[in-house]
Amino acid sequence: MHTVEKIGGSSMTDFATIMNNVIIAGRSGKDLYNRIFVVSAYGGVTDMLLEGKKNSKPGIYALYAANDAGWVDALENTRDHLCALNKSFVKIGLDQDSADEFIVERFNEIKSCLYDLQRLSSYGHFQIEKQLLAVRELLSAVGEAHSARNSAEILCAQDVNAQCIDLTGWKDLEILPFNEKILSAFEGIDLSTVLPIATGYTKCSEGIMSSFDRGYSEITFSKIAELTGASEGVIHKEFHLSSSDPKVVGVDKVEVIGQTNYDVADQLADLGMEAIHPKASKGMENKQIPIRIKNAFDPDHAGTLISHDFVSEKPRVEMVTGCKNMLAIELWDSVMVGQSGYDFRVLQHLKNHGISYVAKNTNANTITHYVRNTESNIDACMADIIDDFSGATVRTQNVAIVSAIGSNMKFPGFLAKAAGALAEKNINILAVDQCMRQVNMQFIVSEDDFEDAIRALHRGVVEQ
Repeated sequence: MHTVEKIGGSSMTDFATIMNNVIIAGRSGKDLYNRIFVVSAYGGVTDMLLEGKKNSKPGIYALYAANDAGWVDALENTRDHLCALNKSFVKIGLDQDSADEFIVERFNEIKSCLYDLQRLSSYGHFQIEKQLLAVRELLSAVGEAHSARNSAEILCAQDVNAQCIDLTGWKDLEILPFNEKILSAFEGIDLSTVLPIATGYTKCSEGIMSSFDRGYSEITFSKIAELTGASEGVIHKEFHLSSSDPKVVGVDKVEVIGQTNYDVADQLADLGMEAIHPKASKGMENKQIPIRIKNAFDPDHAGTLISHDFVSEKPRVEMVTGCKNMLAIELWDSVMVGQSGYDFRVLQHLKNHGISYVAKNTNANTITHYVRNTESNIDACMADIIDDFSGATVRTQNVAIVSAIGSNMKFPGFLAKAAGALAEKNINILAVDQCMRQVNMQFIVSEDDFEDAIRALHRGVVEQ
């Protein structure tokens, strides 16, 4: 049996530590094998290739898509940055000349391709907008190809029989479906003697970015685990999956969750606190392959195991988390009561603008949906809702959601205890949301109360 293990971008940048703590970690001989590693691009590289994930600062793709000539400078700056990264790995076994040659050649060809596309689009029959998704995939792929190639070479210099599995489809004449691409790439590889280092990006006929955008590396990780029959998937992060954010609550107050289930992982993802991309986990969940979240910089700790059927024997809250940048969209209408399909009309507008909601409250004449206020189409969506519901009072308010989550919270008094913990700190609860499965209690509070609410709730239902 083997494991499939994913290493994130920030961790990859400190590859010497990753090699010592995770990949080699004192192993030798056959103990080095029966593992497959899926690697992301080095930290910050995908932001430079596409756009900033947190600050939306335009990278090569965003500039190119906006027809901004600055994309050429951005491409050359990114190329130079990757070569600088190569230099930083020379001391642990990377051949810099070979690594730089790979990057320079790849970037030169990408630049030529993008110029050709611009030239072609100057003719009326060709529209560059229809090719932008392909451009996005072309650019994102080079980050993973770079890190996977480097990693395999460095490991070979350490007498590990590593092999780069390039799934990026660079210049492939045939584009295979996702499953076939993975199976063909691993066909004939003896995992007992070879350590595969696979790219997080996979070029496939379905178009991995059209469905998952920047979550593609976890999709690749999950698919490899599913199709190769892994006994366990392991995700190495820069932190433990803890009972709350240590930066908010305090390092001395949080605890490692230890065990939880896929249902809890989905609740976390819905609030933007992904242990794993929710779509990535489904194939593994269906195959009942557990996922372990480990801290790459605390290698002796077992981490947190996410399994199909785990339920805590003792009722408890496993995590307190939340989402600050939320917008409450409230409709009050006196004729709503008893009217079939009223909520459906609201949801149709959200769907038309590609907006999903995180929570919802209803009563006889009020419906409130809570959406992320960073949604790009929110103004257009609000205009449509106001136009459609001309007889209703429609208002919005910036709010935050704080949430207590656990695999077993079916115990009288949990909700009262949580609400009491917030009341003790004079935090007004604007709304409450809880389903009958009792795995997630959500409290809507003022945006200004977010961090105080996280600390108060953690103190009341975890620390005490």
